[in-house]
Amino acid sequence: MAELHAEAARAYIGILWWVAEPMLYMLAFYAAFGLGLRGGGEQAVFFLLCGLVPWKWFTSSVQNGAGSIQSNSGLIQQVYLPKVILPLISIFTNTLKFVVVLTLLMLIVSVFGHGPDVTWLSLPVVIVVELLLIVACGSLAASILPIFPDLKLVVDNGLMVLMFVSGVFFDISRLPPQAQAVLRYNPLIPILEGFRAPLLRHEWPDWQALFWVAVASIAMYAVAIRILITYDRRYIKLMIA
Repeated sequence: MAELHAEAARAYIGILWWVAEPMLYMLAFYAAFGLGLRGGGEQAVFFLLCGLVPWKWFTSSVQNGAGSIQSNSGLIQQVYLPKVILPLISIFTNTLKFVVVLTLLMLIVSVFGHGPDVTWLSLPVVIVVELLLIVACGSLAASILPIFPDLKLVVDNGLMVLMFVSGVFFDISRLPPQAQAVLRYNPLIPILEGFRAPLLRHEWPDWQALFWVAVASIAMYAVAIRILITYDRRYIKLMIA
């Protein structure tokens, strides 16, 4: 709550910026892909937005979570805080904003004739699976970066590369079978498809793929917790050294 209050206080319009920013974000892509020279049309725009909105949640949460221990170094030198909770604060702050953005997206696709219907009941499950993946990736990165600070460049550039191989801008089903077989190992692909299937096609997501993403995320988070607990009292010395 303190993080949300501080973020809202940094802007003149406060919490309204959480609504204004995603509206401008979606309007820019509508102008570029729906009305612009590419002439993608509404379907292309909605396909893009249904990928960009969950992707933006993922990348901003992982980046903020990854640097959460280092950015709070001043605080943890004065007061003891379990390091496990630090990435969660950043992640859940971004999650609240994502819920606002997703609600706006759902309203927009509804206005243009894409729902709602019974398949929308799958969206909370998809959101939980993506949240598990975000918590796992953000916490694992947060546990390692204070030990190996140079890996921040790997995280930042890795996220940029990941954006172009996660189906944000293209439909993976249109790729050659060999490429699909490789890209299917990317856990973000079933998540993005999990949003597009109910919102755009009124279809249920791939439950099996989402299940394995959840299992892998839980396993990754277990590793992250282990590292965070092991180095809990040593992070301060590592960052000062």
